[in-house]
Amino acid sequence: MSEARHIYDIGIVGNCAYVAHVDARARVVWMCLPRFDSSCVFGHLLDRERGGEFSIASDEERVQSARQEYVWNTNVLVTTIETADGAFRVTDCAPRFRQFGRSFKPLMLVRKVEPIAGTPRVRIVCRPRGDYGRVLPNTYIQSNHLRYDLDGEIVRLNTNVPLSYIAGERSFVLSEKKYLILTWGAPLERALEDTAEEYVRRTVQYWQKWVERCAIGRFYQQEVIRSALVLKLHQFEDTGAIIASATTSLPEHPESGRNWDYRYCWLRDAHFTLTALNRIGQFEEMKRFAQFIENIAASATQSRYPPVVRIDGDFELPEAIVPMKGYDGSNTVRIGNAAATQVQNDSYGQIIYALLMLYVDERFPSEPRSASKRLIATLLGIIESCLDQPDASLWEFRELTRRHCYTSLCHWVGAKSAQKIARALDDREMRRAATRLTARSERLIEACYDASVGAYMQEPGSKYVDASALQLIILNYLDTRSERAARHLVALEERLMAGGGLLHRYTHADDFGAPASAFLVCSFWYVEALAAMGRIEDALRELDILLRYSNGLGLFSEDVDPKTGGQWGNFPQTYSHVGLINAVLRITSKIDYPEFY
Repeated sequence: MSEARHIYDIGIVGNCAYVAHVDARARVVWMCLPRFDSSCVFGHLLDRERGGEFSIASDEERVQSARQEYVWNTNVLVTTIETADGAFRVTDCAPRFRQFGRSFKPLMLVRKVEPIAGTPRVRIVCRPRGDYGRVLPNTYIQSNHLRYDLDGEIVRLNTNVPLSYIAGERSFVLSEKKYLILTWGAPLERALEDTAEEYVRRTVQYWQKWVERCAIGRFYQQEVIRSALVLKLHQFEDTGAIIASATTSLPEHPESGRNWDYRYCWLRDAHFTLTALNRIGQFEEMKRFAQFIENIAASATQSRYPPVVRIDGDFELPEAIVPMKGYDGSNTVRIGNAAATQVQNDSYGQIIYALLMLYVDERFPSEPRSASKRLIATLLGIIESCLDQPDASLWEFRELTRRHCYTSLCHWVGAKSAQKIARALDDREMRRAATRLTARSERLIEACYDASVGAYMQEPGSKYVDASALQLIILNYLDTRSERAARHLVALEERLMAGGGLLHRYTHADDFGAPASAFLVCSFWYVEALAAMGRIEDALRELDILLRYSNGLGLFSEDVDPKTGGQWGNFPQTYSHVGLINAVLRITSKIDYPEFY
């Protein structure tokens, strides 16, 4: 690998049913259908030979420049490529708009290709694959489209480009607008050109109206808008689940072995995500996600819940390795996630905290509150049973378990939330149980405090700290005006700062050795903690540094290499964008922000 900064030169489009990754050469390099967690139909990102791709390209030696941008305040992506022969533009759109009183979000990708200078020559390649590259299609040229049969599944490419050019992957002169509409399953039964133009226009209008309804002030407005749009794209509207990322197996660092499938919903992320959605005023998205979390918790038949679930709520996520070459030849591509079988006891308090909004936010109807009373009591019972049990916690150690301070903090947060829920329900028994658990979890947290260091350690008696301890400040366990909070934050800075405004999540070795990259959300937590402590100038300085780690479209990865500033890990990562939203809005809650424009 080069020491040059590694960037994912990629944008995404989607419609809350699927997400497609399009690189700066107008190649669809990653796209899973019919769901986020389905096999990739185009997997060039993980295997350039077997993965398949959908590209609109000129000969590499004739390309002079390429750039991408989003249509203003939308998830409609425009790629402009200049060649020695001329220039052309590709507009990619995953249709989404209101129709017949419902969200219209077909499994369809619209691609508009238009010349903008000279006489550019292009070559269109469409190579869908099934079962992670193991199934090659039978291809048929129909009257006005190409049909690809993938072991029982049908992909159709409708276009006004001569079908022989596409089937033969031959170059041709782009002298007028061309349209390509890729569909999964259902055929296109409308006029091609008019449909493409209408769907692009209505999708642009939809996203711009959606942004208008966001409660986003002018402070770092552009960055928060893009983060909100990214977050929205990763919600599977059918159930309300929000995935961590739409990719799998993009390594956290070259040759690290840390490459995971993130196309699922982590329950612990609920309160971070719901907080972000609530702060930007997106009630419908918040409501859908809260109801998904409630349904998961209510449907569990055992005394423990998995920390991560499929987007349809299924608890089974068996992890396997598929025969693809991997990103940049990393050789390991995982599907599924073994974290689903881990003991991660922090999730239960997070679930209660997430469900708190159902009780204290008056926008939610009051009827379901009494119905979920038993659920809250069950979750409190689970917390009581595992209160002092070692677990893998949020870092998902595969061979290590500890009595994590962060897990105890989540017990405390869940218990404090249950106290508020009990008051709303006028349930004295629940309130007594929650009060008892609050006190017990406080004792466990305090057992992690090391007076000689002035900080809360990863577990009682440990010599290590980790970035999750920032949440002691963010979640108001520590009084932000206290000397203890100030010393705690300084100790974390001294031990975890990686340079360039980045924080390591921890610095000690885990199952894969010492981590080389910085988990980006931890750095946004740091900004939020600085703001909570009133260190506004420091928070603003650190935030400005972190914004440099996006790609040219404002998209953030999971991890950053502190040495090069390179992007690594799955991309884009909703957790990073949620961290940005919460950090910016925490700062605005502390300042009269117009003076900072």
